[in-house]
Amino acid sequence: MKFLLDNWMLVTVALASGVALLFPVLSAGRGLGPQDMVQLMNREKAIVIDVCEPDEFARGHVIGAKNLPLGQLEAKLGQLVKNKSTPVIMVCQVGARSARAAAAAQKLGFEKAQSLAGGLKAWQAASMPIEKA
Repeated sequence: MKFLLDNWMLVTVALASGVALLFPVLSAGRGLGPQDMVQLMNREKAIVIDVCEPDEFARGHVIGAKNLPLGQLEAKLGQLVKNKSTPVIMVCQVGARSARAAAAAQKLGFEKAQSLAGGLKAWQAASMPIEKA
């Protein structure tokens, strides 16, 4: 105990560096990056679901995405994705709604439901293509 009190600055630096090392591990579950999403789409034929409202969807969305507003997700997701083991990627404008949608889909039994971190803005920032309806 005396060592900790005498060397409080060293202890603080050690704790801060430990937190800095753990931060990427702790924040890893917050969604996919654009490159990871493309790999999932290409390798595992993931289904992309845009949970924005229809007018937002019409202004721009990931190519091939299906529109299913967040309010209708629980009622209609099973009709849109028949196999619950199929990877499902939820997308919205900034990632907040899609994170909630991915959590709701997992509760419905879609074990591979994920969210695009940063949403469509991150997708466009990574120079990925979009289409307009």
